[in-house]
Formats: sequence, C-alpha cells, structure tokens
Amino acid sequence: MHERELRAFVLIADIGRMDMAAKKLGYSQPAISYHIKCLEQALRMKLLVRNPTGAQLTSEGRMILPSVRAVLMLLDNIKDVSHRTVAASAALPQVAGIK
Repeated sequence: MHERELRAFVLIADIGRMDMAAKKLGYSQPAISYHIKCLEQALRMKLLVRNPTGAQLTSEGRMILPSVRAVLMLLDNIKDVSHRTVAASAALPQVAGIK
C-alpha cells in the first residue's frame, strides 16, 4: 500500500468521482482506478462501488476512511518536520572544518 493510493482513496471519498479525483491529483482516470485496485488488493476488501454517476464508499471503505485520513495526516506532519529540519540546517552558518 502506497501513499498515492491512500490519497486517491480519500479524494474519491470526498469528491465521489474517480475522474475528478484523477484530474485533481494529476493522474489519468485509469491510473486512479489502478491505485484503488491495488489498495483494495492490499487490504483484501472492496472500498468503492463504481457506478455511472461516480463512486461510493462501501461499508468497509467508510470504516477505514478515518484511519486513512489519520495516516495521511501523520505522513504530512513527518514531511513538514523533515522540511523544517532541512531548512534550519541550511540556515546555520558553516564553520571551516566542521560539518
């Protein structure tokens, strides 16, 4: 399971349409479908029901959505800390011979 799959799942859950989620994420619609298929296989559960008007969460999808949101929030926090640490390190004056 990959971050891009989790992000696709959450966005589809929020928007209710795979094509619009794909566009927003900068993917093709088949790529988004593949991400969801991979996530469903990894979790061994059906997360979305596709229909002509969009996509709806299954009961399993509704159950895991809060956890997926929490995982993505943690990943975003880790990235933010990492970026701040790198930026702070770059801002420190370098002393000759000391790294």
